[in-house]
Amino acid sequence: MGAEQPETIAAIVAAHRAGIVTPAQTIARTYQRIRDHNDPALFISLRDEKDAVAEAERLSAKDAAGLPLYGVPVAVKDNIDALGFPTTAACPAFSYTPTHDSTAVERLRAAGAIIIGKTNLDQFATGLVGVRSPYGIPRNSIREDLIPGGSSSGSATAVGAGLVPLSLGTDTAGSGRVPAMLNNIVGLKPSLGMISTAGLVPACRTLDCISVFALTVDDAALALSVMAGPDQADPFSRDRPLGALTPFPSNMRLGVPRDGQLIFFGDKKAEAAYADALKRWTSLGATLVEFDLEPFYETARLLYEGPWVAERYLVIKNLLASAPDTIHPVTREITAGGARLTAADTFSALYRLQGLRKIAERTFANIDALVLPTAPTAYTTAQVLANPIELNSRLGTYTNFVNLLDLCGLAVPAAMRADGIPFGITLLAPAGRDALLASIGRVFHADTKLTVGAKGVPQAPLAPLPADGGDEIPIAVVGAHLSGMALNGELKALNGKLIEATSTTPDYKLYALQTTPPKPGLLRVEAGKGASIELEIWSLSSSALGRFVNAIPAPMAIGTVRLADGRSVKGFLVEPEVLGEARDITSYGGWRKFMAESATG
Repeated sequence: MGAEQPETIAAIVAAHRAGIVTPAQTIARTYQRIRDHNDPALFISLRDEKDAVAEAERLSAKDAAGLPLYGVPVAVKDNIDALGFPTTAACPAFSYTPTHDSTAVERLRAAGAIIIGKTNLDQFATGLVGVRSPYGIPRNSIREDLIPGGSSSGSATAVGAGLVPLSLGTDTAGSGRVPAMLNNIVGLKPSLGMISTAGLVPACRTLDCISVFALTVDDAALALSVMAGPDQADPFSRDRPLGALTPFPSNMRLGVPRDGQLIFFGDKKAEAAYADALKRWTSLGATLVEFDLEPFYETARLLYEGPWVAERYLVIKNLLASAPDTIHPVTREITAGGARLTAADTFSALYRLQGLRKIAERTFANIDALVLPTAPTAYTTAQVLANPIELNSRLGTYTNFVNLLDLCGLAVPAAMRADGIPFGITLLAPAGRDALLASIGRVFHADTKLTVGAKGVPQAPLAPLPADGGDEIPIAVVGAHLSGMALNGELKALNGKLIEATSTTPDYKLYALQTTPPKPGLLRVEAGKGASIELEIWSLSSSALGRFVNAIPAPMAIGTVRLADGRSVKGFLVEPEVLGEARDITSYGGWRKFMAESATG
């Protein structure tokens, strides 16, 4: 692991667990790389090296097996709160000091990650170019004359340059995908609400996503699994269980636009690279199905021509009124228009959007995912500075509609063009299909044989997925171990994978036990005397299941749980003698609904 080699998360964690490299050595090497890279516009604030190394040394006292990001250095876009750093959104006049971590950062730290700095961005996350910041323009990691891409410019270039293997961006209109393409890395834009936005400076609150940059799809999917899960601190959070990675499906149907609908703005090399990518998908076994892209283009136009600009205006209206000169002139021009929109404009656009969403639903009725260019072309910094709004708008051709239509997205590298400009494709699917996109995107990226990031390092062979039914044993959970609940981290720490959400036969009762943290007890009763109770099935390796079961405290027990579809699976039950003091909550149909009502009651 030399000074120039960008390692993946998988490689770093494996080296730490094997004792080949310590987390403190990895952090020290990260800071050396930052010094060698010498780009003062990349980080807005950088943590003191001694402080970060000391945290890494403290990590060594913890159980590495229980920390999926054990000692991994992470950079965070500077519109996401991280304790110990100011949050600027690339506007010094807006800067504030957060009193606690954003939920996403909190979950990364709990998984063993070490936050080393806050990265530059297009001011207030408005832009896809990366040149709208008073802190300078981060250097594109592949070709220095190119824009870095925005708004998550610093986060993408930090991963592309091999400084960190993981960074957080945000993605409202493409800010987690366009810079991924321009830096030859993976950009994962999860389903809306899957990662909490508590502690994020809003761009458009109804559309914002925290996104992930990594060198490989597997790394990005791991980071998502650590951060995903509902959060009571975020009213836009949604309970979207993240499925496990699967082998490439045999009947994959991918949507491609009809002839003549694609736009490349005259960039023949990008057009040829996209055609080559489609041939690669076909060779991998996917069936290409034509669809009508025009309604998606119409949706994209709503984002900046419609009332969602007013959401951007809401964030900075006080600053616009009191100190307009502190806002970047292009950001100011775009955002000020939000003040002129009326409630009637908003409802008119919402009605049209609802119609467009129905069209999108029909599009996906016989298609698993769309495959589109991430961006139609690439521009130099000089070109964008000369024509800032039009060229920025072009870069959002295939990204602006995604969150309005509630889709998830995965941007992966597809080719390195003869002129040294990276080209990438993006997979898009309805919300909740994140694991599907990762499962097929990882195979596509590996098949390109492209090096990762900017340093010319080959991809490692794809890690094998757990064999179906091999060493993996299913276990049913009904309470605090459900995804997003208090003890779910125990399953994730043992590399548990969510298989499905389902329910029991109608022969069970559920009780709220007097435990800390609160837990339910599931009890089988006479046929017809109980109800169907919601649960999740997770899988653990046999050794992990042994450790898990061994740690279960009384009055919990493992027994056979009968599922609504007739299957039986091992799962949590309760010893009946403790139920005298417990509350019967069977009528709620599941622990999650009971806890949700308790939180609001």
